[in-house]
Amino acid sequence: MKMVLWVLIAMGVAMSAYIRLSPSDPARWHVAPEGAERNLPGGVVRIVETGPDGLARLDSIAGATPRTRVLAGSVSDGMVTYITRTKVFGFPDYTTAQQDGDTLRIHGRLRFGRKDFGVNKARVDGWLAQI
Repeated sequence: MKMVLWVLIAMGVAMSAYIRLSPSDPARWHVAPEGAERNLPGGVVRIVETGPDGLARLDSIAGATPRTRVLAGSVSDGMVTYITRTKVFGFPDYTTAQQDGDTLRIHGRLRFGRKDFGVNKARVDGWLAQI
């Protein structure tokens, strides 16, 4: 019984290390948001009219969000991808924002799992509410 417990603990530690330490490939995650505005099981797509400075305003809001950093891109590039990690387990979520004229396109999505329980929707909608 003790051996089973130790194996389960080791598996938990290994899984946690994999989630926290696995690299984030910008080529996979830093892609322009496409399609219509929609809610997804593992994320959300939002398309809003913000004026030409929407991405700059969003960037300052995202930069003030705990556990969020830029994965790739910049405001001057017109597209930025952020990685936000959950507080306890460090699960990464990716949010890509692209300025297209006066339109801001945002795609927030999870990396691990199939459902995010509305976390990305809440984050993206919260950021947009601050704009």
